[in-house]
Amino acid sequence: MVKRLRDSLPLLPFFVFVGIFLIVPTVTVIVNAFIGEQGFTFDLVAALFSDTALTALWRSLLLSAGTAVLGAVLGAVLSWLILARPATSMFRRATLALCSVLAQFGGVALAFAFLATIGLNGVLTVWVVDILGINLAAGGWLYGLSGLMLVYTYFQIPLMVIVFLPALEGLREQWREAAVSLGATTWQYWREVALPLLTPAFLGATLLLFANAFAAYATAAALVSQGSPILPLLIRAALTSEVVLGQSGFAYALALEMIVVVALVMVAYNLLVRRTSRWLR
Repeated sequence: MVKRLRDSLPLLPFFVFVGIFLIVPTVTVIVNAFIGEQGFTFDLVAALFSDTALTALWRSLLLSAGTAVLGAVLGAVLSWLILARPATSMFRRATLALCSVLAQFGGVALAFAFLATIGLNGVLTVWVVDILGINLAAGGWLYGLSGLMLVYTYFQIPLMVIVFLPALEGLREQWREAAVSLGATTWQYWREVALPLLTPAFLGATLLLFANAFAAYATAAALVSQGSPILPLLIRAALTSEVVLGQSGFAYALALEMIVVVALVMVAYNLLVRRTSRWLR
C-alpha cells in the first residue's frame, strides 16, 4: 500500500490539475443545473426544451456535424497526399508543421484573420470589389452560421491530419503485397482491406472533430456580435444579458446539456480508438 502511494506521488500534480479544472467545474454545473431560487427543481432542465434552447442545440449540432464531416474528408485526403510523399520531403515536413500550428490557431485571432480578409471591409473583399465588382461579404453571411462553418472548417482540417495520419501510417506494405499476390487490384485492396481497417479510425477522428467544434466558444464569440445562434453563445447571453436577469441557472442547464453531448461523443470515440489500436500494434 505504501509503495503504491509512493509510486503515485509523481501523478499528484496531474490529479490536482484535473480536479481543479475538470472535476470541480463539472460538479458545479451539475449541481447548479438543478438548484433554483426556491431550492431543488427540474424547471431549469425543463427550459432546455424551449424553442430558443432547441434552436440553439440544433444549430450547434448542425455546425459541429457539418464542419466535422468537411474537416474529416478534406483532412483525410490531405493526409493521404502527405503520406504519398517521402519522409524526407520538404513538402511533407512543411505541411505537417503547418498543420500542427493551424490546428491550435483559433479563438479571437482566427476570427480577426477572417474579418480582416473577407469581412465587410476585409482586404480580399475590397480587392475583389475593385477588380471584379463582386462583394464577397454581401448579406453579412460571415457573421452567421454559414460563416462559422467556414471558420471552424479552417482549423478542423489540420486537426484531422494530426489525428488521422497515424492510422494511415499504420497500414503495412505487407498487407498490400499480400493482396496483390492474391490477384487483387489497387481498388480491391482499398475497398476490401484498407478502408475497412481505416473506418473506425476515420469515424473516431470525425467524432473528435465534432466535440472540438461543439465546445468551441471564443471564435464564435468574436465573430458573432449579436444573437445566439449556438449553445456557447446562448450560455453567454444567459449570463450577461441586461434585458432578462436571473438566467444563470438556465446557463448551468445549457452547460450540463453540452457536457452530456460531449461525454457521449467521447465515449463513442474511445470505443472506436480501442478498436483501431488492435491493428496498429
